[in-house]
Amino acid sequence: MSRPLQLSVIIATHNPDAGRFRQTLEGLRAQTLPAAAWELLVIDNGSAPPFAVRLELGWNPAARVVREENLGLTSARLRGFGEATGGLLVLVDDDNVLAPDYLAQVVARFTAEPSLGALGGRSRPEFEEDPPPWTREFDGLLALRDLGETPLRAACRDGGPREYPRCAPIGAGMALCREGAAAYAALARDPRHRALDRLGNRLVSGGDNDMVMTIMEAGFAVGYEPNLRLTHLIPARRLARRHLGALNRAIARSWVRVLALHGIEPWPPVRRSSIWLRQQRAAWRTRPWRGPAEWVRWQGLCGVFEGQADLWELQNEARKSAAPEGASAPLQS
Repeated sequence: MSRPLQLSVIIATHNPDAGRFRQTLEGLRAQTLPAAAWELLVIDNGSAPPFAVRLELGWNPAARVVREENLGLTSARLRGFGEATGGLLVLVDDDNVLAPDYLAQVVARFTAEPSLGALGGRSRPEFEEDPPPWTREFDGLLALRDLGETPLRAACRDGGPREYPRCAPIGAGMALCREGAAAYAALARDPRHRALDRLGNRLVSGGDNDMVMTIMEAGFAVGYEPNLRLTHLIPARRLARRHLGALNRAIARSWVRVLALHGIEPWPPVRRSSIWLRQQRAAWRTRPWRGPAEWVRWQGLCGVFEGQADLWELQNEARKSAAPEGASAPLQS
C-alpha cells in the first residue's frame, strides 16, 4: 500500500504565458521535499487550445492535468480541492517560482502548529522591465509582500473576525489545511461568494480574502511565515497606469463585498444613482490629473463606491425576498 501524500500543489491556470509557466514548473521540480511525498495538479481552466500534451511532468509521479471547463479562478480552485489527495494544499499561480524549500517548510510549520488553517509568506518581484518609481506604492495590488523576519499569526476571538488581519496570507503560495479548504468549498456554493474572484477578463480579486475569512471563522489560525519565499514574475504590461487603475478599482469593489459577507461593514450601502457625484468629489480630493499614482488612487475610491452600491442592491433584494408575498421592503435612504 502506498504512503499517503503529505501535500498537493494546485496550479489554476488559463492560457498561461509559456515562459513564465515553465519557470513555475522548474521551481516545483527543484523542491527539496521528495517528489514521492506530494502531487502536482494543474487545473487547465478552459485554455484554448488545451495544453495537457505540451507539459512534461514525468518528474512528479503523481502529477496530473485536469480540465475544468467552467471559467473562473474559484471554479478552478474548487476543482483542485476536489481532486487533491494530499493532507495539505498549496495554491501556486502560473507566474510564481517557489524557493526550493517552500513545500518542506509548509509541511514543517503545519506539523508544528496543528491550529493553523492557512499560511503564506514573502512574495518578491522579478520584473520584466524596471518599474517606474511611482508604481511601488501599489505592490500590494500585484500580490507582492514582505512583512519582515518575524512570524505572525491571527485567530478569531468571540466567534468571528472583526477586521481582516494584516498577516493574512495572499493567494500566491497560500498553504491550507484540508479542513479549511473544505469549509471554503462549502461556502463557495453560494453564488455571492463564487462571484468574488477572477473570471475571464474581470480583475475582481476577493476570493483569497473570502477564503481566509472563512478559514478563520471555522476556528483555524492564519498567518505569515518569513521562511516561505516565492518570486512573482511580473510582465511590463501589469505596471501600466491603465492596468493598475482597473485592478485597484476591481479589488476595492470586491473588498467591500467580501467584508460585508462576513459581517464587517465599514462602508454603508449607497444608491447607484449617487455614485457619479461621489466619484467627482473624490476626484477633487485626489487630483487624478496630476499623475499616474493619483489616478490609480482615485480609481480605488471609485471601486469602493461601486461596492457600496452593490451592497444596497444586495440588501434590497434580500429584504424583498424576506417580505410577505405581495409586499415590498425596499431600503430607506
